[in-house]
Amino acid sequence: VQLQASGGGLVQAGGSLRLSCSASGSFSSLIVMGWYRKAPGKQREFVAHITTADDSTNYAAPVKGRFTISRDKNTVYLQMNSLKSEDTAVYYCAGEGSLGQFWGAGTQVTVSS
Repeated sequence: VQLQASGGGLVQAGGSLRLSCSASGSFSSLIVMGWYRKAPGKQREFVAHITTADDSTNYAAPVKGRFTISRDKNTVYLQMNSLKSEDTAVYYCAGEGSLGQFWGAGTQVTVSS
């Protein structure tokens, strides 16, 4: 499974961005797809995930109510609204399923205050 993320960039605080992650290869083996992020000096942390069976979602507390994860076939989106400076990080797309866990290359999100 290959994961390709896109959509990062520079945005002012309060603004919005949408990240996309397209899965190729044996993407039908994926049970859950999601997003993680790593800010400078911090460990990578969970952001949100969505299950492929029924599109159930789960969010980390810091982003709940501001971020929305959705899925369309083999592409997962992360709509990020009301962005804060603390959302600045490299965002990674991830997938997990019967063939293991997969990661995409990160995409930088920078929120200026």
